[in-house]
Amino acid sequence: MLSEFSLIERYFSKPATRGRTPAAQKSGKAASATLGIGDDCALLAPKRGQQLAISTDMLVSGRHFFPDVSPFALGAKALAVNLSDLAAMGAAPRAFTLALSMPKAEESWLQAFSDGLFHMANAHGCELIGGDTTGGPHVSISITVFGDVPAARALRRDGARAGDDIWVSGRLGNARAGLGVLRKEWSIEDAASKAIAIKALEQPEPRVALGVALRGVAHAALDLSDGLAGDLLHILKRSNMRAAVDVDLVPRSGVIDALPAVAQLPCILAGGDDYELCFTAPVEARAKIERLGARLGILVTRIGTIEGLAVPTDTPAIDWRNHAGPVSFTASGYDHFHAD
Repeated sequence: MLSEFSLIERYFSKPATRGRTPAAQKSGKAASATLGIGDDCALLAPKRGQQLAISTDMLVSGRHFFPDVSPFALGAKALAVNLSDLAAMGAAPRAFTLALSMPKAEESWLQAFSDGLFHMANAHGCELIGGDTTGGPHVSISITVFGDVPAARALRRDGARAGDDIWVSGRLGNARAGLGVLRKEWSIEDAASKAIAIKALEQPEPRVALGVALRGVAHAALDLSDGLAGDLLHILKRSNMRAAVDVDLVPRSGVIDALPAVAQLPCILAGGDDYELCFTAPVEARAKIERLGARLGILVTRIGTIEGLAVPTDTPAIDWRNHAGPVSFTASGYDHFHAD
């Protein structure tokens, strides 16, 4: 039977070349931590002219993922959702810690989980520098990620300005469509569309390169973890603004067309788990943002406008519209304590 320390040594220590291509291994990128796994604390030296961006996310079995999900996909997603937070701040990934609780140490599960974890870590140059493991009633994963961003260049939620365009990356709603399939809320008959939806839920891709490229271009940003309706409202509240969003412009894939009509708008606007970026930027940045998207191979779409409050007592809110006029939509996104 594996002990805690043999588990760490076997699956989570010395990952310098695991999952890396021969070219990446040959490049020999220096470790980001002064002292990593194996002591009471890791040591992380600050970089000149940089601020340290830090974020923590927790994934709990039965709440954030199904118990029978692929452990490889789970390992990758556990880190991806944290890297998405760094992307939203324009921070380059540097290192992370892992706290893992599970009912028992199953070697095949641990191998696949760690393979997925390091696959994502190596893809973004992010080093595992410490953490903890313990037994518990269910699988629970907590990751804290560290990134670097030039001083005073971090993308924040409170920077939106009246007249800014509102942009989103990628296409929204696929992850919620996949969740609905797995929950048996609806079915998607086309096998390819069904696979796309489930992959969007289980294997999100953090938009790290886009976040870094938006430094000095975007005024405000965040990642869409809980749905556009709720997450955009965070920017509006922190910036004390309102927004007008054209629902017809919100990018979606053909997967959404396979859903019941009543489910389509909630999936797109409030589904959650998209892990795309939502950001605001001045009108004069439009061409530059489109070039950035093309260079990175990432769809970027203007969906609306930031508006100042009409009077000081006005409330930050989103005015949803389409080609025909105002759209009534009141859902506010995923809530971790009141989720269905």
